[in-house]
Amino acid sequence: MRNEAVQRVALVFKLLDANGNGVLDAGDFELKTERVLAEAPDSTPEARRAFTDSMRRWWEVIAGVLDENGNGVVSPQEFEASVLSPELFGRAADEFADALSVLGDPDGDNLIGRPRFLALMTAWGFEAPNINSVFDAFGTDAQDRITVASWADGIRDYFAPGLAGIPGDHLVVIPA
Repeated sequence: MRNEAVQRVALVFKLLDANGNGVLDAGDFELKTERVLAEAPDSTPEARRAFTDSMRRWWEVIAGVLDENGNGVVSPQEFEASVLSPELFGRAADEFADALSVLGDPDGDNLIGRPRFLALMTAWGFEAPNINSVFDAFGTDAQDRITVASWADGIRDYFAPGLAGIPGDHLVVIPA
């Protein structure tokens, strides 16, 4: 696994630990879902439901595969051991990528503006300079927008253990 991927995993764990208790549990995923949906009140009910469902599935897969001792929580060690295994998490990551990116496009034009992207990613827990850096890395149009597909693909790439030099790497480094 590339060092960049290891850094991305550590950051994801920290951000998913929504209550800050050092482990992941179902409540973290519910809290993270609430925070993100609070920034997408104008998204369609279908998009909101798809995101909620994707977060629940994401937790179910993580808990089902990584909670080695069956205590209902996932430690950083359990999480880091195999969360970037596409064979285990690919479908859940795909559903999550599609669901989150669609929340950025409430008008259905397949484009996401910087303010919406910034709001959703801030709710997720990322820092504004990093968010702006990754948004720019996706390649914006003349109206400072990215496509839904580019964000969804970027999310998928973020969880790929063999990739480096991807837009998502901007989320783990301090922009110059």
